Amino acid sequence: MSRARAGWQRVPAPVVDIVLVAVAAVDVWLNMWDHTRLGVALAALGCAALAFRRRFPLGVFLLTLPIALMQDVAVAVLVALFTLAERSRNRRLLAVCVALSAVASSTPWPLAEVDRTMTLVFFVYGLATAAAPVLFGQLLQAQRDLARRLAEIGEAREHERALHAQAVLARERAQLAREMHDVVSHQVSLIAVQAGALQVAAKDADAKEAARTIRSLSVTTLDELRTMVTLLRASGGHTTELTPQPTLADLHKLVESSGTHVELSGELPHAVGTPAQRALYRTVQEALTNVRKHAPGATARVELWQDGDHVGVTVTNTPPTRPSLSLPGSQHGLVGLRERADILHGTLETGSTTEGGYRVLLRIPLSAD
Repeated sequence: MSRARAGWQRVPAPVVDIVLVAVAAVDVWLNMWDHTRLGVALAALGCAALAFRRRFPLGVFLLTLPIALMQDVAVAVLVALFTLAERSRNRRLLAVCVALSAVASSTPWPLAEVDRTMTLVFFVYGLATAAAPVLFGQLLQAQRDLARRLAEIGEAREHERALHAQAVLARERAQLAREMHDVVSHQVSLIAVQAGALQVAAKDADAKEAARTIRSLSVTTLDELRTMVTLLRASGGHTTELTPQPTLADLHKLVESSGTHVELSGELPHAVGTPAQRALYRTVQEALTNVRKHAPGATARVELWQDGDHVGVTVTNTPPTRPSLSLPGSQHGLVGLRERADILHGTLETGSTTEGGYRVLLRIPLSAD
């Protein structure tokens, strides 16, 4: 059935209209009982009007209505009713048109003595006959609406999937930017600090030049890394984590390789979740990186602590003892730390100390997950 309907829909609309006009004309010629000039003219006008049924469905129906006076069942009237029902959503209008068609088909023509019983029978019969194409037209309209709605739902789902994929990609890019800053910047800035120290301490000219080149390349790399992080964070989100990720067990190794004199104290319970451990580690890493970059010669203290149902870490450094190196910075590290704290429903506090140093404090719930 669907194949037949699809094949019918491929027939050009003008061809369909011509065929309907011809069928209606033949129907009128065979069944019409009033062959006067007026009757033939009205019938011809009604049949010809079917060619314009798609543009003026109501007007075409009214032009075919006289044909219903001259025969019991008129193809032209039924086609006009179907077209009107297929295109109109006005149920009251359709009901009136069905009633008009039934009245026209049940009214004796030419006007003569009326048999009320037969007229009533013909009226009921006319109502049933006129209602059939209207119901079919409304059904076809509902089917088209449903198909359109399903297509819209499909498009909406595709759009939703595309948005979800973009959101996932954005979050991954933001996380990648954070990891690049936390890991790569930590290592490269350490290289720059060590190279700067070697450049100052070395006495051999070649060694000084090599150290200067290493430091220059490290600074350039940090600057390019900052640009890449900015681009990646441009469409960033909040969550998704990349593996492998460090935990509190890696803190001792981080402190030992920091290039700064650091005192680590305190312990945390084993119940601290992996996301919380990762946030604590990254906070210490970023704080020690900033100590090397902005407070050369300073010492630092890393204190792990627990306060009721919250855990945290405090990183405090003393004032610098020598001028800091001109290393690029973009504050993305602290932004990333605050994002981590917000995700875990914690807080991050940063600021200068009264002694001229700097303090970073992260506080998160013990049950953060």
